[in-house]
Amino acid sequence: MLLNVLGSAAGGGFPQWNCNYRLSRAVRGGEEGFRPRTQSSLAACANGRDWVLFNASPDIRSQIAATPELQPPQEGPLRATPIRAVVLTNADVDHIAGLLSLRERERFVIYATRRVLEVLEQNTIFNVLDPQYVDRRPLPLEGVIPIADSDGRPTGIMVETFSVPGKIALFLEDVDRAEDGFGTEDGDTVGLRIFEPDAASSAFYIPGCAAVDGSLKTRLTGAACLFFDGTVFTDDEMLDAGVGPKTGKRMGHLQISGPQGSMALLADVPVGRRVYVHINNTNPILDERSPEHRAVRANGWEVGHDGMEIRL
Repeated sequence: MLLNVLGSAAGGGFPQWNCNYRLSRAVRGGEEGFRPRTQSSLAACANGRDWVLFNASPDIRSQIAATPELQPPQEGPLRATPIRAVVLTNADVDHIAGLLSLRERERFVIYATRRVLEVLEQNTIFNVLDPQYVDRRPLPLEGVIPIADSDGRPTGIMVETFSVPGKIALFLEDVDRAEDGFGTEDGDTVGLRIFEPDAASSAFYIPGCAAVDGSLKTRLTGAACLFFDGTVFTDDEMLDAGVGPKTGKRMGHLQISGPQGSMALLADVPVGRRVYVHINNTNPILDERSPEHRAVRANGWEVGHDGMEIRL
């Protein structure tokens, strides 16, 4: 199975269009040690032909343009795509807005929890995805499901879904229910184990996660690869940077550093490769010369980047 990180940044990308923070200025200016990044998405292929996307970022058009495997085959029909399905981990804008760019009457399937499918149904702009061409299929909250194309043919990709601590999408927040997670419900955020039916190895994709507990650590044990939420290095980094009033926790994301950060909490979990993705434009690990970048590398983590490929 081939895994391709299409986008490794959090919402807004890197640099974010209106961000003038020092990291965005540095990557915009082409400084050494900085790489531009598009918004969070992963692609997987088990048979060299059929591709499954995990989340559809607003940058999906440029991501496809940068990935020949996702483009129409040269000898194919005038309209064609190797993308057979899109699997959504939540309803965040940076994970669903790209669906609107896939509206040209191509056959593929959207897989999501019933909660996320309801969000798509209630936002009529997503009706541009003609239901005669784009099927919507529910993911279980906990369980294994084969990912098939619009005709029911297997892609060779299986996913196991499981709930992870997270938060309702920003545009759905109910400020009157702040004490109740702003209206967060089961199915708002899931993690995924991605694997082939007869293969011993698997990868986990968890771009949004607010906490790590014992059950998650047990689930991850022995994985060949983990793509994990790397939104912020410290919980209050956006406040310290002066670019926003929210902490990582308020946004539903666990910080990397500190005794209660993901780097420490997952340190004793045996995983083949561990990669931070969904990285916010304020996160100093984006600077490859920074002590924070060196710290995550020294602790066995890789900093995800667009175009990173991992073969299991």
